[in-house]
Amino acid sequence: MALRTIRLEGDPILEKVCRPVKEMTPRLEELAHDMVETMYEANGVGLAAPQVGVLRRMVVIDIGDGNGPYYMINPRITEKDGEQVGQEGCLSVPNKVGVVRRPNHVIAEAYDLDMNLYTIEGEGLLARAICHELDHLDGIVYTTLVEGDLIELDDENEEDEVE
Repeated sequence: MALRTIRLEGDPILEKVCRPVKEMTPRLEELAHDMVETMYEANGVGLAAPQVGVLRRMVVIDIGDGNGPYYMINPRITEKDGEQVGQEGCLSVPNKVGVVRRPNHVIAEAYDLDMNLYTIEGEGLLARAICHELDHLDGIVYTTLVEGDLIELDDENEEDEVE
């Protein structure tokens, strides 16, 4: 496994729509593991393939609840309800957070690394992370959804984890 370079806001790849994964190859499986290692190294809770320069519908998520990491291949949200409003950050937009409105509960379908379909249900942070990462697959960076202004973080108010 290896650390990948995280693409930063302004990189045109972050605005592109990703292609579906048709089959799991050793190269894509290596990418998935590299994404998890990169996410952990950056203290994130989620990372999407375009954030490391690959236009494939793949995300990894681990909110630190002992159930992750989740490998989500060709994910799609099938249900969403409720509402949460809170600060959100992104590894592609370092040292900034903004207030974003998201569903509080989501159900999504995705394929695991063996290309078996599974369902994941999330509330709170997991729901936020799923929505945030799936947005990346459609070229949406959270900064376009921020209500109000982005907040610049410094050492005193920096979050421990960003999505």
